[in-house]
Amino acid sequence: MMISEALVPRLFKIAHESGEVAVADGFGSIDLKSSSFPVLLEMMEMTNGTRCAEQILSYGEVEKVLIGGVLTMLTLITICGNLLVVISVCFVKKLRQPSNYLIVSLALADLSIALAVMPFVSITDLIGGRWIFGKFFCNVFIAMDVMCCTASIMTLCVISIDRYLGITRPLTYPVRQNGWCMAKMVLSVWLLSASITLPPLFGWAQNVNDDRVCLISQDFGYTIYSTAVAFYIPMTVMLVMYHRIYHAAKLSAAKHTITGFPRAIEEKAEEGGDGTEEPVGVDCVTVAIKLQREVEECTRLPHLLRGVSKRSSDRRSISIFKREQKAAATLGVVVGAFTVCWLPFFILSTARPFICGTECSCVPLWVERTLLWLGYANSLINPFIYAFFNRDLRTTYRSLLSCRYRNINRRLSAAGMHEALRLVVRPEVVVSG
Repeated sequence: MMISEALVPRLFKIAHESGEVAVADGFGSIDLKSSSFPVLLEMMEMTNGTRCAEQILSYGEVEKVLIGGVLTMLTLITICGNLLVVISVCFVKKLRQPSNYLIVSLALADLSIALAVMPFVSITDLIGGRWIFGKFFCNVFIAMDVMCCTASIMTLCVISIDRYLGITRPLTYPVRQNGWCMAKMVLSVWLLSASITLPPLFGWAQNVNDDRVCLISQDFGYTIYSTAVAFYIPMTVMLVMYHRIYHAAKLSAAKHTITGFPRAIEEKAEEGGDGTEEPVGVDCVTVAIKLQREVEECTRLPHLLRGVSKRSSDRRSISIFKREQKAAATLGVVVGAFTVCWLPFFILSTARPFICGTECSCVPLWVERTLLWLGYANSLINPFIYAFFNRDLRTTYRSLLSCRYRNINRRLSAAGMHEALRLVVRPEVVVSG
């Protein structure tokens, strides 16, 4: 190894004080003990800047156990949650609908993050941030990380568009919502996600990759392109879709006033103005009055039929109103969780090259790792968000977790029938606008 002349005297002094260097008289040769090599190598690497100012952390045994336990738990929960989604949609007939293809794509992207990315990040964090898997696998790892995270984010964006079209075009959109259309949308998402990983592999922007550090390319142009396509554009689309769905639900709530009219009051009003029952008698007057009422009811039959038609239209309005409210609530939670999890990390990723330069990262390693795992947490909570707002998914989860595999479709049908009967038995609700 060649040591710069300015650094030689200082190294000699440090090594001489430790008794590990012997300088031969008249020759100036250096005899280093084997124990001095790690110290000199560490100083040389710091001087040459190969560590890119990355702080290699040192943990104690207790800290390693705690960090390893937390990261392992996050990884396992992410795997189990997304695996439940995939199994539920693929093996339960009622859930095998084109609208759920996007949810399966989201679960597969999050599952890929948990299987192909999180374990290597966990190992790297446990040993203090040092990359030990080699230069070649560094490029493969970064490509997998970027592609899977981008696919997850962009699938959330497409789901928001799908929900918006389903709400604003309830008559025409179900016709277009077929399996082939959804498959093309899923394929487009994954191809666009893969396109972000190609530039560093083909020479546009090289990843920061040495024996200690594995960092995505800090090239200015590539950073702006990758963060815009992977995060800022999808986030903007999701916010616009949420705003429009929320606005539609708000207009619907303002347009329709929901009021209930118990049947008992109407029946009492028909029996008598003061709610008292008429005396029962078998005289000619009573029979004549009953016959007259029957005739009046026959003449009012067309009006009653129109009233039934109006009530069915009102029920459809209520159904649309509830669907808009549910879509707004679901998308609001999804957008909120997505923004909280990923926004800090992408702000840091965008600003880092402009602050630290294109050769390395000057951000403390613990800050980078904390924000990265916060982004990974979005893959953990996605399955639970959709299960919270989807009764069929909740029922399927309970059946699978309790090992009741048989007759899941029958139980889902029974639950749907029970919900329909409950709505029918409920006092009649009309919408007056």
